Amino acid sequence: MDLENFTSESELVLIGLSSDPQTQISLFVLFLCFYVVTFVGNSLIIIVSKTNTRLQTPMYFFLTNLSFLDIIYSTTNVPKTLKDLMSVRKTISFAGCAAQMYFSLSLGITECFLLAVMAYDRYIAVCYPLHYVTQMTNTLCFWAAASTWACGFILSSIQITITLNVQTCGNNIINHFFCEGPAYLSLSCSDNVVNNVVTFVNCVIILMIPLCCIFISYVRILKNILKIKSSQSRGKAFSTCAAHMTAVILYFGTCSAMYMKPQSYYLPDRDKIIAVFYIIVTPMLNPLIYTLRNREVNLALRKLAFRIRLNHD
Repeated sequence: MDLENFTSESELVLIGLSSDPQTQISLFVLFLCFYVVTFVGNSLIIIVSKTNTRLQTPMYFFLTNLSFLDIIYSTTNVPKTLKDLMSVRKTISFAGCAAQMYFSLSLGITECFLLAVMAYDRYIAVCYPLHYVTQMTNTLCFWAAASTWACGFILSSIQITITLNVQTCGNNIINHFFCEGPAYLSLSCSDNVVNNVVTFVNCVIILMIPLCCIFISYVRILKNILKIKSSQSRGKAFSTCAAHMTAVILYFGTCSAMYMKPQSYYLPDRDKIIAVFYIIVTPMLNPLIYTLRNREVNLALRKLAFRIRLNHD
């Protein structure tokens, strides 16, 4: 990779979210709380899914993958952001910036595909319950999850390789709170036609195709739910689907707003707010959205808390 652009400037400067000290302190406290909730909430899902035999099903296997992914995804960016909020000079090395971009994008892409797989799993469970065990085998679930991770890191490699080779002409100030593709490309002083084309194609593969799969799965699920005679059961199923779709719309909507636009439409202040949602807010909300109304998970959490109390006593 060509590193000539960085011989004079080995560090990149991040503008951050705000220059006001009071605002920075408020954001530090808020983001720290979000990060703790993200880490604890997702960790609890992983623990109860692995320790409770009733939760060792395809649904919870994929949910465990999502929780693990969200912990790493959040950890890739939030600790550095917290450090910068308490620092006067917010800098990152080129290698650190490249690594942050690569892992953030890889994990973000993985989440898109994983949400599509989870929607398909729910579609089979709701619409074909008698065939669920035979169709969603352990082998299929393993390879489906592994494929989402592999696709995430492979597609990210292509995008990041092209992004990091743009000519920056000595610019080293990124108007963002972490290293992200669109923000980094704003440093470019060359024609980004190739990058824009690759980004658009990747966005169609990464965002539009999984979103269409999710939409089709949930439309069929809703059609099946309408056939339920019990109004109470139907209402519960509708509220669960609505919660899941809220998580999907929040994540895909913010990612689309960030990436599915020409580079000329890059607006730093707006894009920082958008990034906060899919980097910090969504990983925190996912465990709440997917388990809040889940009786099995709530029961497993109570049993876990009871065992912990017994061990302490």
